[in-house]
Amino acid sequence: MVLNDQTDGHKYLNDTAVLLIEFQNEWLIPSGKVNHLMQDRSQFEKAIKGGRKLLKLSRERKLQIIHSGLRFQPGHPELGKDGLGLRGAIKYFNTFLIGDKGSQWGEGFEPEGDDFVVSGRTGGSAFSGSNLDAYLKANRINRLLIAGFAFHVCVESTLRHGHDLGYDCYIVEDAVSAFTPKQRLHVISEVIHHYGEMTTVEKIRAHLPYQ
Repeated sequence: MVLNDQTDGHKYLNDTAVLLIEFQNEWLIPSGKVNHLMQDRSQFEKAIKGGRKLLKLSRERKLQIIHSGLRFQPGHPELGKDGLGLRGAIKYFNTFLIGDKGSQWGEGFEPEGDDFVVSGRTGGSAFSGSNLDAYLKANRINRLLIAGFAFHVCVESTLRHGHDLGYDCYIVEDAVSAFTPKQRLHVISEVIHHYGEMTTVEKIRAHLPYQ
Protein backbone atom coordinates (compact mmCIF):
# COMPACT_ATOMS: atom_id res chain seq x y z
CA MET A 1 0.00 0.00 0.00
CA VAL A 2 1.45 3.38 -0.98
CA LEU A 3 -0.05 5.34 1.92
CA ASN A 4 2.31 4.14 4.64
CA ASP A 5 4.94 5.61 6.91
CA GLN A 6 7.65 5.21 4.28
CA THR A 7 5.84 7.33 1.69
CA ASP A 8 7.93 10.31 0.57
CA GLY A 9 5.46 13.18 0.92
CA HIS A 10 7.18 15.42 -1.62
CA LYS A 11 7.23 12.68 -4.26
CA TYR A 12 3.59 12.07 -3.40
CA LEU A 13 2.85 15.68 -4.32
CA ASN A 14 4.68 15.45 -7.64
CA ASP A 15 3.06 12.34 -9.08
CA THR A 16 -0.40 12.44 -7.48
CA ALA A 17 -3.64 14.21 -8.38
CA VAL A 18 -7.06 14.47 -6.80
CA LEU A 19 -9.78 13.64 -9.33
CA LEU A 20 -13.17 15.13 -8.44
CA ILE A 21 -15.97 13.51 -10.41
CA GLU A 22 -19.23 15.38 -10.99
CA PHE A 23 -19.33 17.74 -8.06
CA GLN A 24 -22.01 19.47 -10.11
CA ASN A 25 -25.43 20.88 -9.30
CA GLU A 26 -27.33 18.01 -10.92
CA TRP A 27 -26.24 16.04 -7.85
CA LEU A 28 -25.65 18.69 -5.24
CA ILE A 29 -28.72 20.93 -5.17
CA PRO A 30 -32.27 19.78 -4.31
CA SER A 31 -33.56 20.80 -7.76
CA GLY A 32 -30.84 18.81 -9.51
CA LYS A 33 -32.34 16.28 -11.89
CA VAL A 34 -30.53 13.31 -10.34
CA ASN A 35 -30.34 14.50 -6.74
CA HIS A 36 -33.36 12.35 -5.87
CA LEU A 37 -31.45 9.19 -6.81
CA MET A 38 -29.35 9.54 -3.67
CA GLN A 39 -31.65 7.51 -1.43
CA ASP A 40 -29.11 7.19 1.39
CA ARG A 41 -29.00 10.85 2.34
CA SER A 42 -26.59 10.31 5.22
CA GLN A 43 -24.04 8.70 2.89
CA PHE A 44 -24.57 11.47 0.35
CA GLU A 45 -24.15 14.33 2.82
CA LYS A 46 -21.04 12.69 4.26
CA ALA A 47 -19.55 12.50 0.76
CA ILE A 48 -20.22 16.19 0.12
CA LYS A 49 -18.60 17.10 3.43
CA GLY A 50 -15.67 14.80 2.67
CA GLY A 51 -15.30 16.29 -0.79
CA ARG A 52 -15.05 19.78 0.71
CA LYS A 53 -12.42 18.59 3.19
CA LEU A 54 -10.46 16.88 0.43
CA LEU A 55 -10.54 19.97 -1.78
CA LYS A 56 -9.51 22.26 1.09
CA LEU A 57 -6.64 19.95 2.02
CA SER A 58 -5.50 19.70 -1.59
CA ARG A 59 -5.41 23.48 -1.94
CA GLU A 60 -3.56 23.94 1.36
CA ARG A 61 -0.89 21.37 0.45
CA LYS A 62 -0.77 22.33 -3.25
CA LEU A 63 -1.80 18.94 -4.57
CA GLN A 64 -2.87 18.85 -8.22
CA ILE A 65 -6.67 19.09 -8.54
CA ILE A 66 -8.62 17.77 -11.52
CA HIS A 67 -12.35 18.33 -12.12
CA SER A 68 -14.28 15.93 -14.34
CA GLY A 69 -17.88 16.78 -15.11
CA LEU A 70 -20.42 16.01 -17.79
CA ARG A 71 -21.67 18.64 -20.26
CA PHE A 72 -23.65 17.90 -23.39
CA GLN A 73 -25.12 19.85 -26.27
CA PRO A 74 -28.95 20.17 -26.27
CA GLY A 75 -30.44 16.86 -27.33
CA HIS A 76 -27.29 15.01 -26.27
CA PRO A 77 -26.06 14.37 -29.84
CA GLU A 78 -22.75 13.13 -28.42
CA LEU A 79 -24.62 10.08 -27.11
CA GLY A 80 -26.42 9.17 -30.36
CA LYS A 81 -30.11 8.78 -31.12
CA ASP A 82 -30.52 5.61 -29.10
CA GLY A 83 -28.65 4.24 -26.15
CA LEU A 84 -28.81 1.71 -23.36
CA GLY A 85 -27.61 2.13 -19.80
CA LEU A 86 -26.09 5.45 -18.82
CA ARG A 87 -26.42 6.91 -22.32
CA GLY A 88 -30.15 6.31 -22.21
CA ALA A 89 -30.53 7.53 -18.62
CA ILE A 90 -28.74 10.82 -19.28
CA LYS A 91 -31.07 11.53 -22.18
CA TYR A 92 -34.16 10.35 -20.28
CA PHE A 93 -33.47 12.69 -17.35
CA ASN A 94 -32.24 15.41 -19.76
CA THR A 95 -29.24 16.03 -17.54
CA PHE A 96 -25.91 17.87 -17.70
CA LEU A 97 -26.78 20.24 -20.53
CA ILE A 98 -24.32 23.00 -21.38
CA GLY A 99 -25.62 26.27 -19.97
CA ASP A 100 -28.04 24.69 -17.50
CA LYS A 101 -27.60 25.31 -13.78
CA GLY A 102 -27.35 21.57 -13.26
CA SER A 103 -24.14 21.28 -15.26
CA GLN A 104 -22.41 24.04 -13.27
CA TRP A 105 -19.97 23.19 -10.51
CA GLY A 106 -21.51 23.04 -7.06
CA GLU A 107 -20.94 25.85 -4.61
CA GLY A 108 -17.49 25.50 -3.11
CA PHE A 109 -16.34 23.05 -5.80
CA GLU A 110 -15.58 25.58 -8.52
CA PRO A 111 -12.18 25.22 -10.25
CA GLU A 112 -9.53 27.73 -9.23
CA GLY A 113 -6.04 28.74 -10.28
CA ASP A 114 -4.06 25.85 -11.73
CA ASP A 115 -6.86 23.29 -11.39
CA PHE A 116 -7.32 21.21 -14.53
CA VAL A 117 -10.82 20.83 -15.98
CA VAL A 118 -11.32 17.72 -18.09
CA SER A 119 -12.97 18.31 -21.46
CA GLY A 120 -14.54 16.07 -24.08
CA ARG A 121 -15.88 13.43 -21.70
CA THR A 122 -18.80 11.44 -23.11
CA GLY A 123 -19.12 8.38 -20.87
CA GLY A 124 -19.22 7.08 -17.35
CA SER A 125 -15.46 6.97 -16.98
CA ALA A 126 -13.67 10.29 -16.63
CA PHE A 127 -11.30 8.97 -19.30
CA SER A 128 -14.04 8.24 -21.85
CA GLY A 129 -13.57 10.50 -24.89
CA SER A 130 -11.69 13.04 -22.78
CA ASN A 131 -8.24 14.62 -22.54
CA LEU A 132 -7.62 13.26 -19.04
CA ASP A 133 -5.17 10.50 -19.97
CA ALA A 134 -3.12 12.88 -22.15
CA TYR A 135 -2.94 15.44 -19.34
CA LEU A 136 -1.84 12.89 -16.74
CA LYS A 137 0.86 11.46 -18.97
CA ALA A 138 2.15 14.89 -20.00
CA ASN A 139 2.46 15.89 -16.35
CA ARG A 140 3.91 12.57 -15.15
CA ILE A 141 1.02 11.90 -12.81
CA ASN A 142 0.60 8.21 -12.05
CA ARG A 143 -1.50 8.18 -8.87
CA LEU A 144 -5.14 9.26 -8.62
CA LEU A 145 -7.18 9.97 -5.51
CA ILE A 146 -10.76 9.65 -6.75
CA ALA A 147 -13.85 11.23 -5.21
CA GLY A 148 -17.38 12.00 -6.38
CA PHE A 149 -20.59 10.57 -7.77
CA ALA A 150 -21.96 8.11 -8.19
CA PHE A 151 -19.71 5.62 -6.43
CA HIS A 152 -21.13 2.53 -8.18
CA VAL A 153 -21.38 4.17 -11.62
CA CYS A 154 -18.95 6.86 -12.78
CA VAL A 155 -16.49 6.56 -9.89
CA GLU A 156 -16.27 2.80 -10.30
CA SER A 157 -16.02 3.13 -14.08
CA THR A 158 -13.14 5.60 -13.71
CA LEU A 159 -11.40 3.31 -11.22
CA ARG A 160 -11.53 0.38 -13.63
CA HIS A 161 -10.48 2.46 -16.62
CA GLY A 162 -7.65 4.15 -14.73
CA HIS A 163 -6.32 0.80 -13.57
CA ASP A 164 -6.29 -0.57 -17.10
CA LEU A 165 -4.39 2.50 -18.32
CA GLY A 166 -1.70 1.87 -15.73
CA TYR A 167 -2.56 4.38 -12.99
CA ASP A 168 -2.52 3.64 -9.27
CA CYS A 169 -6.06 4.49 -8.21
CA TYR A 170 -7.35 5.17 -4.72
CA ILE A 171 -10.98 5.72 -3.80
CA VAL A 172 -11.38 8.39 -1.11
CA GLU A 173 -13.90 6.49 0.99
CA ASP A 174 -15.37 9.47 2.82
CA ALA A 175 -15.84 11.52 -0.36
CA VAL A 176 -17.91 9.16 -2.52
CA SER A 177 -21.58 8.17 -2.45
CA ALA A 178 -23.68 5.49 -4.09
CA PHE A 179 -27.48 5.64 -4.14
CA THR A 180 -27.96 2.99 -1.44
CA PRO A 181 -25.92 1.29 1.31
CA LYS A 182 -26.12 -1.99 -0.60
CA GLN A 183 -24.54 -0.46 -3.71
CA ARG A 184 -21.77 1.08 -1.63
CA LEU A 185 -21.02 -2.18 0.16
CA HIS A 186 -20.85 -4.08 -3.13
CA VAL A 187 -18.19 -1.76 -4.58
CA ILE A 188 -16.15 -1.75 -1.37
CA SER A 189 -16.28 -5.48 -0.75
CA GLU A 190 -16.38 -6.94 -4.27
CA VAL A 191 -14.83 -4.45 -6.71
CA ILE A 192 -12.16 -2.11 -5.42
CA HIS A 193 -9.49 -4.66 -4.51
CA HIS A 194 -9.37 -5.77 -8.16
CA TYR A 195 -8.50 -2.30 -9.42
CA GLY A 196 -7.06 -0.20 -6.59
CA GLU A 197 -7.32 0.60 -2.91
CA MET A 198 -9.29 2.67 -0.43
CA THR A 199 -8.05 5.69 1.48
CA THR A 200 -9.55 8.56 3.49
CA VAL A 201 -9.02 12.30 3.70
CA GLU A 202 -7.17 11.91 6.99
CA LYS A 203 -4.81 9.26 5.61
CA ILE A 204 -4.03 11.58 2.71
CA ARG A 205 -3.42 14.45 5.13
CA ALA A 206 -0.90 12.38 7.04
CA HIS A 207 1.27 11.98 3.92
CA LEU A 208 1.17 15.47 2.46
CA PRO A 209 3.92 17.87 3.54
CA TYR A 210 3.32 21.58 3.87
CA GLN A 211 4.83 23.65 1.07
